[in-house]
Amino acid sequence: MTEFLQQLINGLALGSILALIALGYTMVYGILRFINFAHGDVFMLGAFAGLYLAPAIGRVWPLPSVFGGLALLVSAMAICAAFGVFIERFAYRPLRRQPKLTMLITAIGVSLFLENGGQFIFGAAPQRFPEILPTLPLAKLGGLSFNSNQIVVIVVTALLLVVLRFIVLKTRMGRAMRAVAFNPEAAALMGVNTNVVVSFTFALGSALAAAAGILFAINYPSIDPLMGIMPGLKAFVAAVLGGIGNLPGAALGGMIIGVTETLVSGYISSTYRDAIAFAVLILILLFKPSGLLGKKEVDKV
Repeated sequence: MTEFLQQLINGLALGSILALIALGYTMVYGILRFINFAHGDVFMLGAFAGLYLAPAIGRVWPLPSVFGGLALLVSAMAICAAFGVFIERFAYRPLRRQPKLTMLITAIGVSLFLENGGQFIFGAAPQRFPEILPTLPLAKLGGLSFNSNQIVVIVVTALLLVVLRFIVLKTRMGRAMRAVAFNPEAAALMGVNTNVVVSFTFALGSALAAAAGILFAINYPSIDPLMGIMPGLKAFVAAVLGGIGNLPGAALGGMIIGVTETLVSGYISSTYRDAIAFAVLILILLFKPSGLLGKKEVDKV
């Protein structure tokens, strides 16, 4: 039981990161009905934004520190939010009226551009992420050992989910997002500026991906320009598992994938940890294509 609880804690920390990335996938799909495969690379840019912002922020708040780490997190989120708006404006908006396959291919192209551009700008070799938060000694509770950074990941993710829920359900922009997701033509006729809503959705999703990049880097402090590929794919699987377009489903899917991957790695073999996500994808597409919390949509002819 102790070993199981230990693996569960590790899985929740990993699942929290995947959940943040999956929320970006599901929000964009809910609005535009297409998968932004460049989203995993925004996660990578968030980690590198933190890497290069750390020296500047360290001159104001010495690192590692709570205020310095928080400032770094918010700054990286702001940078990636602006970058997400830039990608939407110049890569996706001109193609919005084109077939969805065109936008999908463009998203793959943007992803490859960011990966190769990252290797050109940042270098292909892995770089060590600086320590931005004070790491407490391993706490032992009833035989369980966990790092303070794992607790930070889970707590920050929970807070961001609460903020996201508030934005979507309680704000004017959130109502506009839900209206555009339900019926973009009717929302536009009612005076909703769909361009602003789409840009805000990309900004919000990219900010969450940047937060995931920072949280990932403080737990696995080695980053490189290709680090977003596998987490991005797993987060996409998590979004499909929970129900693509469903925000609680994306968070639930991320947690399930993270815990399942950790349990498989701990009890079977770490060789299968990456394969399990895609096995889950195959099963969910076979038995419940709409996802755990998704609803079946009837196509009108």
